[in-house]
Amino acid sequence: MRFFSKYTWRFNSDKKEIFLTFDDGPTPDITQFVLTELKKYNAKATFFCIGKNIQNHPKIFQNIITDGHSIGNHTQNHLKGWKTDQTTYVNNALACEDVIYKEFKKAANSNLNTQNLKLFRPPYGKVKKSQAKKLIEKGYKIIMWSVLSADFDTTISNEKCLENVLKNTESGSIIVFHDSVKAAERMKYALPKVLKHFSDKGFVFKSI
Repeated sequence: MRFFSKYTWRFNSDKKEIFLTFDDGPTPDITQFVLTELKKYNAKATFFCIGKNIQNHPKIFQNIITDGHSIGNHTQNHLKGWKTDQTTYVNNALACEDVIYKEFKKAANSNLNTQNLKLFRPPYGKVKKSQAKKLIEKGYKIIMWSVLSADFDTTISNEKCLENVLKNTESGSIIVFHDSVKAAERMKYALPKVLKHFSDKGFVFKSI
């Protein structure tokens, strides 16, 4: 368990602040929906992007940056760490890093602190200790979560997705949503309600 303490699961905060994160994008229309909703509440978030999706949709990726959100690495091809050898996995993450840096420089406000780009979330939340150790050695912070919306689960209702977030979120929580086709229906239902609910309670949404 000591090694897992090197991962960030939540933030200790006595302020009313929440950390929204979105995995698997950028995705046409869906990511833009997220950006539009966030803007309504002046909310900032962190997007853990898949490298090949960035390459396929660079303009959407740049929209994330110009809106002032943080970027994280979610591997080049959404690899499952438990089923991938260390070298392949780390190289895949580094391939995503190359794409992120290349496209980041094209964005309008690319003078942002590039250290913010050294955030990594393992797809499926599954990563071997050896893989994580290598990424940490390369300067990455492994960002996990304390609240799982489960928007990716096609067997749950929209209401259950929302309940998962409302019932478990507190100051310092890291919440996982997905800006993906699979999650879109549940995320689009829950996200606006989460933003309104916690904004009405005086919470601020911050990027990592």
